[in-house]
Amino acid sequence: MDPTTVIVLGIAVVALLGALMSRTGSTRLLERRLERLERKVDQLMQHVGVEQPGPDQDVLHLARAGRKIEAIKRYRELTGAGLKEAKDAVERLH
Repeated sequence: MDPTTVIVLGIAVVALLGALMSRTGSTRLLERRLERLERKVDQLMQHVGVEQPGPDQDVLHLARAGRKIEAIKRYRELTGAGLKEAKDAVERLH
């Protein structure tokens, strides 16, 4: 599977789950399913040799300096990630 296909598949899955989340009250279940799908997409990307971008040096510097909120904000600016995803990513940098 080529990298473009993997990325398009990942975007489609995220969009589908986003639509489903807006229709149901079971957000925790959907969050767990989304996390599982994201891990699978990450594995697929790794398998086909698509490198995921690492944290920007600004984000890394802010996180290590204890400026967590600023690091999260910068991560979101750079990646377009949601708040929870950015928070989790910054916490993994410590």
